[in-house]
Amino acid sequence: MIKVIENNPILSLLLFVAIMLGFTIDAIPVSIMEARNFISAREMLTDGNWILTTMNGEARYEKPPLPTWITAAFGYVFGMQSVLALRWPALFFLASIGISTFLISRRLELNSSHSVINGFIVITSFYCIGITIEAPWDIYTHGFMLMALYQLLIMLKDQQTSFINSFLFVLFMSCTILSKGPVSLYVLFLSFSLAFGFTYKFQGGLIHYLKLFALLIFGIVLGGWWYLHVRVADPVTFSAIAERETSNWSSYNVRPFYYYWSFFVQSGMWAIPAFISLLYPYLKSRVSNIKAYRFSLLWTLIALVLLSIIPEKKSRYLMPVLIPLAINIGFYINYLIRTFKTLKSKKEIAPVYFSFGLLGLLALLFWVTGFFLGPLLTGFILVRYLMASIALAIIGFFIFKELKAKNIKNVFYLSLTVMLGLGFFALPLIKAQNQELYTPVSELNSESLSIYSLGYVAPEVIFNYGNKIPSIKTNEGYILPEDKEFGLLTREVNPNDIDALSKLYTIEYVKTFDLNFTPESTNSYKNRLVNQYYKLSLK
Repeated sequence: MIKVIENNPILSLLLFVAIMLGFTIDAIPVSIMEARNFISAREMLTDGNWILTTMNGEARYEKPPLPTWITAAFGYVFGMQSVLALRWPALFFLASIGISTFLISRRLELNSSHSVINGFIVITSFYCIGITIEAPWDIYTHGFMLMALYQLLIMLKDQQTSFINSFLFVLFMSCTILSKGPVSLYVLFLSFSLAFGFTYKFQGGLIHYLKLFALLIFGIVLGGWWYLHVRVADPVTFSAIAERETSNWSSYNVRPFYYYWSFFVQSGMWAIPAFISLLYPYLKSRVSNIKAYRFSLLWTLIALVLLSIIPEKKSRYLMPVLIPLAINIGFYINYLIRTFKTLKSKKEIAPVYFSFGLLGLLALLFWVTGFFLGPLLTGFILVRYLMASIALAIIGFFIFKELKAKNIKNVFYLSLTVMLGLGFFALPLIKAQNQELYTPVSELNSESLSIYSLGYVAPEVIFNYGNKIPSIKTNEGYILPEDKEFGLLTREVNPNDIDALSKLYTIEYVKTFDLNFTPESTNSYKNRLVNQYYKLSLK
């Protein structure tokens, strides 16, 4: 099986992501960032707002439109209420990052077996998966950037700018700008270029690099047309949004310089190999290609420093650092595959047994989750739980078996199957747990009443409802609808608002809608997902 994977690396990476998450990822609730993207995509289809993008009928220029266009295309084909289909594009870009990592590794003169390991590491890194849901624009912009960097690497290595490489570089560079502005240009492109210059030196004539610079500028300008268009078409709104977004860089979520320096933990199950892979004095004499290892290490560390310089910091901003880190980890895994059977030092052996042994133990003990599911273990949920428990227990057993035999390549691929098992079998159990708490707003679609909100309503609620929810309360006061009877959603009941409205309307409380899948006592419970619903009738 491993030989089949190594002989078909690109197809294997695609199929892995498809099987791991392609049928079950809708079990995870829609995040606030996702909901914004989905709402804008829906309003592209319903209102035709393809360029001047909107969310709940109001201008939404904070993010460029390319990821939303792609989402809207899938929504048009499969329906805007199919969360699974709306997430497929992000999963494709996750797979594309694995494929691009494989291709870049090959261009760094690593063999196919080593390169495909790098690809699998990046698509199973915790935050590379998480970012597809937490902030979907990020996976698009970094996916396109990695495609552009592969074309750039070809031109740097070959010292020539062929038409096809130049065209693809400009195309992918413009797409990354249209996905999330200059973010990936700063984090991935700049760190890549500096790392390449330090490691391989910029060889070739001045004309060659002038051409590359011209291609870069052309790609940025081509990708910037949307910003220019919005700036001209709606200058007041655009300027206000741009000013607010720019001020956030220095005043919002400000963290100290060292905030990101536990970044390797974000790689999830690769955290211990990731840390060891950063120990240059230890690995420099053990890697198969010292120059490529220096390059991936520098690429990782420079990207980390660039992110650390910016005052505004969030965990999800670290995701692009995990891409060169995956290549770095691959050097350590490759070293273990080549030499683990002959290693004698306990200091070298112990971290391997601990890292992969812990993963094997977690797989073996997955069945313990049944105690938390309790009475939910009936019907199809019970079947899925049993399948997940049996599959993961078998995988865990073989991890320990291969660890004992010191077959690290087999251990590595068995570790990947743990992720497959969790994604394909176990992920839907998340939705099953405490689903009785979930009360979707979408059921209001069956009512003939128009629905309004009293102040802020979370994007997740608007997406779940399936249409716009205009607010009747503004900074200037109330904008009362013409309807003699209408529905009203409110997150917080303000006595002053109720008093004001009760003078004109008869107010009847109907029910509370709660989009949380977890109890109120948990840290993951979000108050913004709870809304009271009232019916108002004109007196």
